[in-house]
Amino acid sequence: MVGDANTDASQQKAKSRFQVVNEYGISVRTLNRWFRKAGLFIPNGLLDPFNLNIIYRKFGDPKKVKET
Repeated sequence: MVGDANTDASQQKAKSRFQVVNEYGISVRTLNRWFRKAGLFIPNGLLDPFNLNIIYRKFGDPKKVKET
């Protein structure tokens, strides 16, 4: 996953939670449950590149997750 366009924080733009849940094919409620179960504190509002990197590393590439 290193160097993947989705996980490279230096080339990532901020995204809303809605954009991220659409990538994974889940609801915002499910995403927040994932955060709680993983013990992640992701602040409210737009997800900056740093937090997106954490999310993609923890839960995997959204394209691969949707395929399964």
